[in-house]
Amino acid sequence: MSTTNQAPTKRMAVTLPAGPKLASTIERIQWAEENGYADAWFADSGAPDSLTQVAAIAHHTKSIRVGIAVTPVYTRTPAVLAATADVISQVMPNRFIMGLGSSSQTIMGQFNGIPLDKPLTRVKETAIMVRSMLTGEKSNFTDLDTLYSKGYRQAPCANPPPLYLAALRPNMIEMAAEIGDGVIFNLWPKGALPKMMEAVKRGAQKAGKNWEDVEIVNRAMVLCTDDKERGRAIFRASFGPYYATPVYNKFLAWAGYEDAAQAITEGWAAKDREKTASAMSDEMIDEIAIIGTEDEVRERIQADADGGVHTHIVAPMAADANDLERTFNAFTGDKFQLK
Repeated sequence: MSTTNQAPTKRMAVTLPAGPKLASTIERIQWAEENGYADAWFADSGAPDSLTQVAAIAHHTKSIRVGIAVTPVYTRTPAVLAATADVISQVMPNRFIMGLGSSSQTIMGQFNGIPLDKPLTRVKETAIMVRSMLTGEKSNFTDLDTLYSKGYRQAPCANPPPLYLAALRPNMIEMAAEIGDGVIFNLWPKGALPKMMEAVKRGAQKAGKNWEDVEIVNRAMVLCTDDKERGRAIFRASFGPYYATPVYNKFLAWAGYEDAAQAITEGWAAKDREKTASAMSDEMIDEIAIIGTEDEVRERIQADADGGVHTHIVAPMAADANDLERTFNAFTGDKFQLK
C-alpha cells in the first residue's frame, strides 16, 4: 500500500488509444504533453493492447503521467501483471499508474469466455498479490478465494507503480479506497457523486488513511458542441449497450434511475433499440455526460473537481474529427486550469 501523505493534485487528461494505429496514439500523447495536459489514460477493452502500448510510447514522451483505466484482472494473472508493471516502471519511472478493475460481463464473458465471478474479491486479491510481487517477495498465496500463487518471485521493482482500482457501487468503492492507492470512476450520474465520495471516506478510514490523500480519477464522457440534442443522440447510441450490462445496469439503478435501468434491460433483451435508447431521458444523460459549449463543459468539470474528483480524463464522444479537436482544445493548459 502506498505510504505517501501528499494530497493529489488536480489534473486534466486525454484518453488513449487514439485508434488502432500506434502512430495516432503517439501523435495524441505528444500533442497533449505540448498543450498542458498533465496525464494520458488508456482504456483497455481489447485491441490494441494498452499495456503494450504504454511501453511502446514511453520514449516518445517527456513528462506526462500515463495510466490504465483499467486492465481487467481476469485476463492476466497477478504474476503477469507484476512482471509487466516492472518493465513499464523502468521505461517510465514514476510516471505510470496501473489501473485494475473487473471489467464487464460483455468483455469478460462474451469476448473472452471468462466468467465474471466474485469481482470485488478478485480485484482485491489481485491488487494485494501484485503489490507484494513488485516488492520481490516470494509468493505464498494459498488460502485466497479466487487466486493462487506459491513460489513466484521477481526482482524488486525500483519504482513500483501505484495501483488504482476501478469501482462503481459502495462496496467496491470502499474496497478500492482501502486497498488501492487511488479510485477510478466511470459513467456516473452527478447526483451520485456525494454517495460515492462517502464510500471513499469509509474505505480510507478502514486502512487508516486520510481520504483526501486518495486520488479520484474519472473518465468523463465529453462533447464540446452547440448542438446538445446531437450530443445526447451520440450518447444514447454509444452507451445503451453499457447500461444494458448487469454491472452498469445495477449501478444506474443504485444511482436513482431504477425505472430507466429496468427499461434498458427490457429493451436490450427484446433487441428493441428504440426502447433501449428512449429509456435514457435528456435529464439522465445530462446528469452523466458532459455536453455543451466550452464554458458549459469547463463549468461541469470544475464542479466535478469541487465534488472530489482530482483527475479528469476527457473522453470525447466525437462523431467526427472536428468534434474531437474542439473537445480536447477546450481543456488545453492555456484555456483552462482547475481550481
